[in-house]
Amino acid sequence: MSSFAPVDKQVYLLFGKNGWIGGKLIELLKAQGKTLHIADSRTYNREAVEAEIEKYQPTHVLNAAGVTGRPNVDWCEDNKAETIRSNVIGTLNVADICNQKGIHHLLYATGCIFEYDDAHTIGGAGFKETDAANFHKSFYSHTKALVEDLLAQYPTTCTLRVRMPISDDLSPRNFVTKIVKYDRVVDVPNSMTVLTELLPISLTMAERGLTGIYNFCNPGAISHNEVLALYKKYVDPSYTWKNFTLDEQAQILKAGRSNNTLDHEKLVAALPDIQINEIHVAMEGVFQRMQKNLEAEGIWPDHLPKRA
Repeated sequence: MSSFAPVDKQVYLLFGKNGWIGGKLIELLKAQGKTLHIADSRTYNREAVEAEIEKYQPTHVLNAAGVTGRPNVDWCEDNKAETIRSNVIGTLNVADICNQKGIHHLLYATGCIFEYDDAHTIGGAGFKETDAANFHKSFYSHTKALVEDLLAQYPTTCTLRVRMPISDDLSPRNFVTKIVKYDRVVDVPNSMTVLTELLPISLTMAERGLTGIYNFCNPGAISHNEVLALYKKYVDPSYTWKNFTLDEQAQILKAGRSNNTLDHEKLVAALPDIQINEIHVAMEGVFQRMQKNLEAEGIWPDHLPKRA
């Protein structure tokens, strides 16, 4: 564990203010009473990034910037230069400047750089932080895999492999919201990241100066059908869905999709005083909170999302 500023002297600078995770981090940091500055610069503009870091003198930089594509990662297949600019050049700019200045850098990255293989089968061993990416079937994942390999050379960087992030609402970026609206879904167990539980933990990791790569997911794996069954149980009893195969899915997508289980041992060992719920337990909590949140917003039970 690296040595950075004591908690009462910590100053945070966040990149990615307009993103989904960035917005949640702003809320969390403000609620915790942290000294927070919100960057306006684009990460691929090195001079502007360096100027903001010089201006605010942070002890900690949080990078939640980058492109995933709209409405999904297929966008990256047709916008490769823009994807490189944000996901490679921008990410490396922030990491490099932080390393030069001795600033802790926490990066919200992705675990969608692996797919099940002979050594990592469904129900078998998960991919460890030391494993090299084996999934390059989408340009988005390809850029993320390339940059993760380079980031390992920066000793002030902590890279969090987020997967299929889940929130307690029906945000369009929520994995649940996405699959609820699909006509058909595959049914494959995957590692997933419950943001309500894990985003506060990410800030603890920054506070403590943890560095290196971490599989940033709840322990275990949960399938699409298990997720939808919980949605049906807690949110919409009338909901139904149909499955299709990975081969059938591939016929309607421009880019491949990653399916994997990530090993959780390093994350749990690094935070022995913090409870990280197994994914099935965590997802029960998600949908219990979601039902209450949607009711408070006037969405449940009569205005739930429907398929187009």
